[in-house]
Amino acid sequence: MKYILIFWGLPMGLFWSWYYLSYHDMHFGYLMLSRLVHDHVFEVYGQILGIDPASIMPLVIRACIIDTVLIFAIFAFRRRHQIRIWALRRHERHLARVEASGAGRERPAG
Repeated sequence: MKYILIFWGLPMGLFWSWYYLSYHDMHFGYLMLSRLVHDHVFEVYGQILGIDPASIMPLVIRACIIDTVLIFAIFAFRRRHQIRIWALRRHERHLARVEASGAGRERPAG
């Protein structure tokens, strides 16, 4: 889990932090966080890819979602036995609570 956070979470966190701060022009005196650099970066990417710069962000969002799902699917597959045990214990606790709350009660007359 430590490596997932380092190699996936840190770059995602840095990118989305930069995007949020530069989009809202909260630059704190750093040129890299300014809206001017934000617009220029997406303009350059748009020219490189040959697409409208405004259409880049939905593509990035979709790629991040797909990567996230893929990473956590691999993680869940590798930990499937532990997840199954956790789910069974949770289900047993739920059944015990239901039985305890219904114990000694009579059904209402109908």
